[in-house]
Amino acid sequence: MTTPHRRLPGRVPGWAKAVGAVALVLVVLFAGLRLSVIPGLRDLFGTETRDRSGPALLESIQNVSRYEAASGNFQVVVDLEKDTKFLPDAVRGSRTLYVGAGSVDAYVDLGKVGRDDVTVDEDRTSATLRLPHAALGKPALDPERSYAVSKQRGLLDRLGDLFSDNPNSEQAVQKLAVRHIGDAAKESGLTSRAETNTTQMLQNLLRSLGFKEVRVTYPD
Repeated sequence: MTTPHRRLPGRVPGWAKAVGAVALVLVVLFAGLRLSVIPGLRDLFGTETRDRSGPALLESIQNVSRYEAASGNFQVVVDLEKDTKFLPDAVRGSRTLYVGAGSVDAYVDLGKVGRDDVTVDEDRTSATLRLPHAALGKPALDPERSYAVSKQRGLLDRLGDLFSDNPNSEQAVQKLAVRHIGDAAKESGLTSRAETNTTQMLQNLLRSLGFKEVRVTYPD
């Protein structure tokens, strides 16, 4: 007489394990979306942000003799795409569309003006000043006006984001935005405007001190 086979209690079939593994992978992939597809889900459990930063420490002080004579505001759309050889973009790759807004200042360094660069006549009614040409400062990206429009990432890139929360994930597009803003500032005529504004400022200042003729030059 054949004894019927009985399944041991508590033992999970192999097919159930496989289904569970697939379900776990799907949960992990959907978690890679960082819950952004469901508005308000992040705050469901009352997330609280605390600033535990220490006080800022003064490292150094530098005397500044620059006259900030002009400033330009710029905006650039950065489209950065990274591909991997022999792999489709859906598996490995990324594309970021980023709007970068920032400003660039143009200045004249009055600290480089020496005694020989200032000539005053005996009656103190005429003055001639030779100044260095205006230069551009470093582009400053405005984080409040800069933002990512869209981010497309492959499957492997999304999985990597789950295990590493990189605060500099937008660093590459930010650097590109700063570089493009700096290049645009060079072609914008900011330095010419800065020299014109500096000339007017010095002429008005010296004329208020009694000088009738004020000549400002920017020799090479």
